[in-house]
Amino acid sequence: MSTRALDLLDLPTLHRYRNEALGFDATRAVTRGNPLGAMGLMAYIDPTRHMYAAICDDGNRPSLLGGVFQARGETFAKLLYLAPVSRLEDPALPALLENLAAEAGAWGAFQVIAEVDENCPAFPSLREAGFSVYAWQRMWDVSEFTGSEDAEGWQRASSIHLPGIQSLYQQIVPPLLQPVEQMPRQPAGFICSEDFKCYISYSSGPYGIALHPLIHPEATRVRDKLFALVSQLPNRRNRRVYVCVRSYQAWLENVLADLGGSAGPRQAVMVKHLARLVKDEQAVRAQQPAGVSVQPSRVSRIEPKK
Repeated sequence: MSTRALDLLDLPTLHRYRNEALGFDATRAVTRGNPLGAMGLMAYIDPTRHMYAAICDDGNRPSLLGGVFQARGETFAKLLYLAPVSRLEDPALPALLENLAAEAGAWGAFQVIAEVDENCPAFPSLREAGFSVYAWQRMWDVSEFTGSEDAEGWQRASSIHLPGIQSLYQQIVPPLLQPVEQMPRQPAGFICSEDFKCYISYSSGPYGIALHPLIHPEATRVRDKLFALVSQLPNRRNRRVYVCVRSYQAWLENVLADLGGSAGPRQAVMVKHLARLVKDEQAVRAQQPAGVSVQPSRVSRIEPKK
């Protein structure tokens, strides 16, 4: 079965599989919906975006599709989707994943990340293609957190807060994950004024809002702080709100459960490290600095002792 890049003639196949795609980016799924919906298809038309799709097709069986993308400024790429769901155990899937990873490597990505339900039939193929489990996560639906509580203490993060946010990141994210989970380079969320112990990054789309917390275990009144922030999110409209909890902050799950949050399925955070192309070294003659002379060493003959 051959694997190739998707082209315009394959758009009917994308449309046919629009309801049979399985997403592998939880944040994008809750904020932007179906990766093969109308918005997802429009993304492929923009040549400035790092978004790539490939297809496996031998003419005898239904085609197998996959997509990968890299956000601007990030050092990693993300597996976007695989389709159709009915063929996620196909033996051709590892070859498709390798093709997607090769394109991500050409963009300069160091890793490809896939967030996959633990019971997903694609799990063995991901392992075969070189993906390893680094952590687990769960998306908590907190849309029902509503109230009149004052969100005092939370404020929009700005550049002046960035050193404190990065210090909090260093304290919370395990060293093994730091090469994969990029340190915040720009403040994009909310910070609590209490000694920089609570920071929540913010991603939004037409369908929902995703919050990614960095909360120090020594922070106080975490339950009240989370409830106040979620219930008073600006420009929320009718969108649903989710909190992504990674395994290194599993203690937050008890807090969200006490608040009445609804837990989604547990997902494995899988990472494939990409080899970088290094050009062959070439010998170069050393250049002697002007005005500097180098005298050869002189070694007298050593007479052996008698």
